[in-house]
Amino acid sequence: MIHVLVVDDHAVVRSGLVQLMDGRNGLAAVGEAADGDEAIVKAQELQPDVVLMDLSMPHGKDGLTATAELKKLLPNTAVLILTMHDDEEYLFRAIHAGASGYILKNSPYEELLQAVQHVAQGNAYLYPSATKRLMSDYLEKVRSGDYGGSFESLTEREKEILAKVAQGYANKEIAELLFISVKTVETHKSNLMEKLDLRTRPDLVKYAAKKGLLNFE
Repeated sequence: MIHVLVVDDHAVVRSGLVQLMDGRNGLAAVGEAADGDEAIVKAQELQPDVVLMDLSMPHGKDGLTATAELKKLLPNTAVLILTMHDDEEYLFRAIHAGASGYILKNSPYEELLQAVQHVAQGNAYLYPSATKRLMSDYLEKVRSGDYGGSFESLTEREKEILAKVAQGYANKEIAELLFISVKTVETHKSNLMEKLDLRTRPDLVKYAAKKGLLNFE
């Protein structure tokens, strides 16, 4: 049984999600919270497998802040963002905070249940239109010749840094994870982007998605 904590500032939405989750597809709603602060308390108490987290909550901590804190406290608990924001910037920020998945509130309930199962198994989940958009943008870049570089030309360290940057880590965080200086990270990042002919961070993320490097743990 997959235990789920539902976090949303609207009581009616929470109630509906709890009813949807409870007893379907091997899921069990073990609790609910109205804001990020309550979510952190409840998650530590209930130890859920998945926290279904709203992004925009006006009272207490928002979903991004709560996600980042939860992942530090409960690294084995997956966080699935459920939001109305169909926006790449929010998506990247959620991934940076440690979320395992991102799905829209207007998604079919079957898709939501599948997404919860997916992240509970340790996988990453993006709603289909986001994945399609990322891949379409990438293929358009390929057709226009913007992605002329070769992945095989990268060193192992450059590949490692490519993955970390794409997953949302800041240069300082990468430096700490890899036990190297921030300046070294910046140099590797500059070199790999030049080799791959990438110009922006979204381009880098799309390239990494194509190469199967977006393994969010």
